Amino acid sequence: MTVGFIGGSGIYEALPLNDVREETVETPYGDPSAPVTVGEFGDTGTEVAFLPRHGPNHEKSPTHLPYRANVYALKQLGVERILASNAVGSLREDLPPRTLVVPDGTFDRTKHRQSTFFGEGIVVHMPFADPYCPHMVDHLHESAREATDAETEKGGTYVCIEGPQFSTRAESEFYRSQGWDVVGMTAIPEAKLAREAEMCYATVAGVTDYDVWKEDSEVTLGEVLENAAENETAIKETVERAIETLPEERDCDCGHALEGTINTPVDAIDPDTRERVDPLVGKYLDG
Repeated sequence: MTVGFIGGSGIYEALPLNDVREETVETPYGDPSAPVTVGEFGDTGTEVAFLPRHGPNHEKSPTHLPYRANVYALKQLGVERILASNAVGSLREDLPPRTLVVPDGTFDRTKHRQSTFFGEGIVVHMPFADPYCPHMVDHLHESAREATDAETEKGGTYVCIEGPQFSTRAESEFYRSQGWDVVGMTAIPEAKLAREAEMCYATVAGVTDYDVWKEDSEVTLGEVLENAAENETAIKETVERAIETLPEERDCDCGHALEGTINTPVDAIDPDTRERVDPLVGKYLDG
């Protein structure tokens, strides 16, 4: 099997892999953030396809990331499950910096991003009540507990803001009043696109700061980068453990998430659209 790993802030290099190669993947949605590093993880027989979300030198902002190209490229490489990482701010006193959180919910506050593969020529209405694969959430959290000494938290809501600015105090207080747990800039539309590609998807989020709700807390880039660097080892250990112990078969509904969701009659889909979306929904259009 091939597992995708999308590295967030602070993670720009692949896990230790054997027989490494770089794949330059062309997609209908432009170029991915970087060539995909592919190799075998240890002696597991598992192939890992790694992408640094922001590019190798963190040159792409959250708004302008090629989310669709990234997920589509992994799909073309045969990836069925994506493990991701994010740097996030905490909205709870009991989730201090350097805690690892595996969220199971999200709230979308983004404004300027393409969040679907199916915006033109074909309309798809996909259920998204539970944005992260529940089996992968369980597995990733258990892997964090087994592989690291970091404090870990399973579940919670990741509110995704547009950025690249951090929150205002009013916004931060509002997010807390809603009972949300962490705030970041990159979970959406990545999770939506992974579901549209019928991939399992879960993320391990490393807390870097308390946002700006906490008294005497003024989130800065310096603080974020320092704690992201401290979180890097724990996140990689978590992902490595998750890959080592990942079941060969998927036991979830992600692999047929698009079943019954296509609202456009097959004979109304033009050839160019059909070619573009074929890796995603071809099995439904051919039937």
